[in-house]
Amino acid sequence: MRLLGKKEMAEITPFDFIYTILLGGILEEALYEEKVSILHILFAIALWGALIYAVEILVQKFNVLKKPLKGEPSELVIAGQLNLKELSKNHIEMEQLRSMLRKKGIFSLKDVEYAVLETDGSISVLQTAESSGMKPEILNITPPPQPSIMMIDEGEIVDKGLKRLGRTKEWLMEELSKKNMHLQDIFYGEWTEQSGLYIKTYE
Repeated sequence: MRLLGKKEMAEITPFDFIYTILLGGILEEALYEEKVSILHILFAIALWGALIYAVEILVQKFNVLKKPLKGEPSELVIAGQLNLKELSKNHIEMEQLRSMLRKKGIFSLKDVEYAVLETDGSISVLQTAESSGMKPEILNITPPPQPSIMMIDEGEIVDKGLKRLGRTKEWLMEELSKKNMHLQDIFYGEWTEQSGLYIKTYE
């Protein structure tokens, strides 16, 4: 498990459950099949671990595999508006969404600015400034709050982020050029309306 990295239970994805089912099958075979020796069991477990490790490494190396194997977050509420397409895609009914919000201490949809369904099935919520107790006129900020948009992931442009922002790859490359940065040197990049482009390099 140390080779696979540390994970909280809440961070386990559906794909991780497949690993568990496979291990369960191996152990079940070992318990009920008398001809299976300890050596065979150890070999099967080692093979199981190697397979998982290989998949995890491939997912880390090739971003194209992240979506089909790990999934991606779904925005259920955007700027206070329900995203009916994503709700339908994830088979989430309104009462189910309300239940998820209540577990976050939110009892009205009008108090939600953004809501994101994470890959582990949990929900992350950004409340409106008013409902969170932050009065824009007191804090001298311009509502509403907005989450950051990931633009660069391990040296690769995130097309979904560009589409969300309504920008092009040419625009992003020009922004990087202004900062005297190269795409391949960037580990992570995000955009916020308040701060603009935020960059973290590999160094």
